[in-house]
Amino acid sequence: MIDLKQAPTLESLSPLLKNFWNVSAQKISLLESQRDPSDGTPVFTIQGQYVAQGWTEWTQGFQFGSAIIQYDATGDSEFLDIGRQATVEHMASHVTHFGVHDHGFNNVSTYGALRRLMFEGRLPFDQWELNFYEMALKSSAAVQAYRWSETIDGDGFIYSFNGPHSLFCDTIRSLRSLSMGHALGHELMHENDDRVCLLDRMLQHAKSTARYSVYYDEGRDDYDQWGRVAHESIFNVIDGRYRCPSTQQGYSPFSTWTRGLAWIMTGYPEQLEYLNTIDDAELDLYGGREEIEAMMLKAAQASCDFFIENTPTDGIPYWDTGAPGLQQLGDYLNTTSDPFNAYEPIDSSAAAIGAQGLLRLGRYLNQRGSDGDKYTQAGLVTAQSLLSAPYLCSDPEHQGLLLHSVYHRPRGWDYMSDDSRVPRGEACMWGDYHLRELALYLQRLVDSGPYYTFFSDKA
Repeated sequence: MIDLKQAPTLESLSPLLKNFWNVSAQKISLLESQRDPSDGTPVFTIQGQYVAQGWTEWTQGFQFGSAIIQYDATGDSEFLDIGRQATVEHMASHVTHFGVHDHGFNNVSTYGALRRLMFEGRLPFDQWELNFYEMALKSSAAVQAYRWSETIDGDGFIYSFNGPHSLFCDTIRSLRSLSMGHALGHELMHENDDRVCLLDRMLQHAKSTARYSVYYDEGRDDYDQWGRVAHESIFNVIDGRYRCPSTQQGYSPFSTWTRGLAWIMTGYPEQLEYLNTIDDAELDLYGGREEIEAMMLKAAQASCDFFIENTPTDGIPYWDTGAPGLQQLGDYLNTTSDPFNAYEPIDSSAAAIGAQGLLRLGRYLNQRGSDGDKYTQAGLVTAQSLLSAPYLCSDPEHQGLLLHSVYHRPRGWDYMSDDSRVPRGEACMWGDYHLRELALYLQRLVDSGPYYTFFSDKA
């Protein structure tokens, strides 16, 4: 369990953040100088060098979004130039990619980030440039919303790249694409000019994910744990009936793949923040604010509680809570994480994603008069660990930023040295990006700057 008593103050994180941005800059520059774009999108490292994987190119927005974040935090225009140019040259295919559920990953991290900086006054205002970013975001949202399966209860979900039967928990974080599209006043134009509301699909997907992907130790789930998350939910494509849990990257449907858990942890608090920008009258069409927020808050709290209870004291989880080798580690939840153990790998990328969710949830609850301190403390503990050895990479020759990430354990995609059966010491692009996003979130709090969000009354 995460040791909340070890939570640092924001002020004590300031030296770690200063060092972090120096290391981050070096890693971006190293990758830019050493990698040929024709080699494909960098996904994960092998012996410290980023390689492509030829899957769905779902990490390209994280690559270029990292440079934009670096500029945001430091003001170094070199990185803004990298991010802006790469977005124009390489991201168009992601806007119209009908084969994936990753639009919120790729396009909000690039087009959305540049738009946000313009509204914050960090970029000179240019109407045509703004139109370019917003057209991309509108198109991306509509394409994502098109991937739709209906459930028997009248709701539905954005189906994963596995097909119309498959609901991934991951998509809840990528759902911010639909929120952005709706915020920009866009709709999906379907057959016969049928106008599909993006907010409607966002809320339906959020509801389906909360119902089928998150367990609550009650009712249908009385056999299960509060906050456990299933990576994939399977439906009958003929009648929309729920069939069973499944997993692609976890150990089993009845354990929790911790990166999937982290997507849930961050996705729901971010959507709760988005709801703050919507009038009550609009939400009344979908059951009302109270009902919608209660659904999202329950999923957010349950998943964050599960993370706190099932993660070592320093906030860095192992890759799956049911991984069989964990029993060899003894009382591993009451000690710090050990990426060098001989039995099961750590997934630091899950920590980088989940920490932001913990912090956003803590703030959300505290602003509403509830006690969110435990979530804030857990997020700060996790952040402190990620910004330090052995997780922050200090090797100037290693292209990765965040060490000890895991990609796809069941398929054996992660590099292992000849003398080890456990992947360790490598990085992934989504882990590097989300550590930068977490650091930016914290940096703005330290500096008393604008709250880090893509959704506000101004933008």
